[in-house]
Amino acid sequence: MKSAGTQVHHLDGVRILDLFAGPGGLDVAAHFLGFKSIGIEWDRNACETRYAAGLPTIHADVSVMRESRFDEIPKSVDVLAGGPPCQSFSVAGKGAGRKALDTVEEFIHRLVDGENEARIDKDLHALGDSRTALVLEPLRWLLKAIETEGRDPYKVIVLEQVPAVLPLWEVYAKLLRSGEGRLNGVKYEADFWELKTERFGVPQTRTRAVLVARLPGLGAIKPLETTHLPFELHRGRRNASQAEMLPDSSPSSGTKPRWISMAQALEEASKPKESTLNVARLRTDGELKFFVVSNYGSGGDSKNRGRRLSSEPAFTVTGKISRNKVYRSIAEYDAGKHDRFSIEESGVLQTFPHNFPWSGNDRAQQVGNAVPPRLGMHVLSMALRGKAPADEELTAAATWPTVPGATTEALREIGCGDRSQCPPESHKVTRSRRKSAP
Repeated sequence: MKSAGTQVHHLDGVRILDLFAGPGGLDVAAHFLGFKSIGIEWDRNACETRYAAGLPTIHADVSVMRESRFDEIPKSVDVLAGGPPCQSFSVAGKGAGRKALDTVEEFIHRLVDGENEARIDKDLHALGDSRTALVLEPLRWLLKAIETEGRDPYKVIVLEQVPAVLPLWEVYAKLLRSGEGRLNGVKYEADFWELKTERFGVPQTRTRAVLVARLPGLGAIKPLETTHLPFELHRGRRNASQAEMLPDSSPSSGTKPRWISMAQALEEASKPKESTLNVARLRTDGELKFFVVSNYGSGGDSKNRGRRLSSEPAFTVTGKISRNKVYRSIAEYDAGKHDRFSIEESGVLQTFPHNFPWSGNDRAQQVGNAVPPRLGMHVLSMALRGKAPADEELTAAATWPTVPGATTEALREIGCGDRSQCPPESHKVTRSRRKSAP
């Protein structure tokens, strides 16, 4: 392991704790805003991406860290952020969390009222989907900070999830405003919204439920001001054989620019000299013109695949984005000849820098699980500074700084150490069996 001095150096000045950190969407946002963060992430592959990107990380289970390793979190942390895994609440999933919204709300009140946590955990386990219980973890971390001697309540709380969780954020907000029960009189200013990512310059349509809470004295919480127009999809039935699928027919109007299209985002990301994006393959007559056929069905019909033009925002970027099919022309569509977005291109559609060092396996899943950094910049900037990010900060977010290999190794030592405290079997290496000697 590295020396304690090296570890302190890398964790010096950390302000933001990112629960369920993934590959670093919120952490990337924090970096470009000038704030240092540390993330907790159980997936080894996402951790490898974070180490390569120079993002301080603890490879661990969020619940285990809270229960038995809470003292390892730097005392400089005064912002709690996170997006609990959303699969059980997502429209794309089986929806166990959506069905259990009332039950989870009951658990929130039970936690704050001071009921025995072992019993609560037992009842949560009976729900049958452990991910549903994870939406309670931010509250449990807040209660832990309030009840731990030598710790102060977090000054700011930022949470994000799929839209189905908005009713739970409303419950959170009411409790945080009340200061009741185990909150020990600690009250927050709190508000929550449903945000559409394309309205903040993210080149995809994606809706998120966001909660922001701050201790009194930091100023009233203002709704985020959108920067772009909403994307209004014409619901008329599209025919892949129609040539008009390709032209750009959505000009800007009013005082705000229109949403950012896939072509705009990819074209811009390919401009830096160090960019490795191979967008030339998607050009037609010198322009980026293509259309995308989704891996998901549309209108309840699994065979009716949705389509988006290059002049439109991408579909919501999920862990299955690598299954979307990209066509340059109707002729290619008719011939069944398609392309796919690369991991780097998929990351750009999530607003990660073009040169972000995606590492480990399951990279498409990492990309899909992340918070779009550009949205994160708007949310964090409003939560921490009471204003939108500066244009120069948003511009700088296009390129990630080079991270020395020594930094990556030092962060891996901090995050994994001798691996004994990492999630069970997360570092297990499967080896082929040798045949027995005859």
